[in-house]
Amino acid sequence: MRGLLFRIYALYRDGFAAMTLGRDLWLIVALKLIIMFAVLKLFFFPNYLNLHFATDADRAAHVLGEITTPPAPRTVRHE
Repeated sequence: MRGLLFRIYALYRDGFAAMTLGRDLWLIVALKLIIMFAVLKLFFFPNYLNLHFATDADRAAHVLGEITTPPAPRTVRHE
């Protein structure tokens, strides 16, 4: 098992070492992911629990209620 893991690691190590254009493309992908998950989260996704609940117990009770209660049945209107 250890030999298999080392062979897989060596495959990726050698592949990334021999890359020229791919290295630049991976850098672009990494930067885009950082922008998407770090920067956008700061501006568009405020911390709902910290804004609406004062204590950890209140936050825990809200989360527990949200994940354990089934959603209300949807009513469909036919026109």
